[in-house]
Parts: sequence; structure tokens; C-alpha cells
Amino acid sequence: MAKKSKKKEKSTGKRKSSKRHANLLPFFIVLIMIATSGAGYYGWKYLSDEEPTIQQSQIPQVCLKTKQNYGVAVDSCARIFNISSAYLKSLICLECSGRTNNLKRYERHVFNRLKSVRDGKLQSYEGITKSLIADATDEALKNLATSWGPFQIMGYKCLHLDIHVADLRGANTVYWSVKWIAEEYGHLIRSGRYKDAFHYHNTGKTFPANGIPTTYDRNYVPNGLHYMQFF
Repeated sequence: MAKKSKKKEKSTGKRKSSKRHANLLPFFIVLIMIATSGAGYYGWKYLSDEEPTIQQSQIPQVCLKTKQNYGVAVDSCARIFNISSAYLKSLICLECSGRTNNLKRYERHVFNRLKSVRDGKLQSYEGITKSLIADATDEALKNLATSWGPFQIMGYKCLHLDIHVADLRGANTVYWSVKWIAEEYGHLIRSGRYKDAFHYHNTGKTFPANGIPTTYDRNYVPNGLHYMQFF
């Protein structure tokens, strides 16, 4: 009888042990899930402090060309005027695709407006009055009606900067262009309002409240925001 009693006690002990293991099973499952999960904060993939990097092959060619041709100059001017370098480089992508040649675009409608101001038929245009261009020849007005440089700044903006058109298209084009941007709508960039900044550069107005852009290309702003991630 004593032997039977011991077997019974031993058997009962096994059942209790199995029950304890069963109670711990969910705990072990949770630990395994946390350790192997790619999305878990403590997952093995996140033990490094390094941020995910964009592969060279994923960077659009226009961004690589912009960085190569204008990277150093833009970074320097961005520090001087406290403007986002990424924004400026993305703007170059939009305006000239990172090219360094043929950076001009004549706009006849601007010429006609400036000519009307010079001839006294229009009081002013974009802050330009007759007193500023009274002695300008038609050829000079054409230069003022042409956008220059990697940022495609209109020639008549030189009158606001108190410089010559040659400065906008010369060796210091990046400096003078960024200076104009900083003075004209730099507050939008510094406050992180990049959507408004891109739209303003192209149209002279912030992004419309109705959500419909008035840029010459509907994708101008979305493309600019997209390029920023590569800088």
C-alpha cells in the first residue's frame, strides 16, 4: 500500500509541474515575439542607433547632378542666410535640373509689362516703377524679363537687390539668388513651410487654401518636397 501511495504522490507532482509550465508558456511566447519582431522597439534590427540610409542607386540623377554642380556653393550660402540647404538644392532640381549651361528663360509677357511701365502706360509692375527703368533700352528690358541662374531668378529682381543683371548670371549667381530668396520668403523656409515656399517661388503666392496649385506644373510642389528627402 505504501508503494501505491508514493506513485500517486509522484504522479500528482508531475501534473503540478506541467501546470506551472503551461502558465509560463504565454510569457515565453511574448518574449520570443519581441526578440524576433522587425517592428518591435527592442527588436534585433533596432539595436543600432544608425538611421536607415538611402542607397546611391535610389537617388534621382537630377539630385546627384545638383549636388555635384552646386552642393558646395549652396551649403555655404545656406549657412550665411540661415536657409535650409535641402530646400535650396531641391529648388535647383525643379528650376534647372542641376544643369550649369543655358540657364536663362525669356518671358515676353514680363517684357511687355516692364515696357508699359517704362513708357508710362502702367504705373508699376512687381514693385518696379518708371523711375527705376526710365532710361532702359528694349534690350535692357529683355534682360530684366529673363530668368537667370540655377534658381531662375527674374532679371528685374536685381533692382530689388540693388545689383546688376550680370550679377544674377555671373560667378556669384548662387549667392545673390539665395539672398533674394532669404529676403523675399525666407521666413516660410525657416518655419518649415516648404509647401508654401515652393509655391511662392514659382508664383509669388503661398499654396492656395483650396488645395489647387497655380504653378505652371501641377507637380512642381510635390516634386520639390520629394527631392528634399535626398539631400
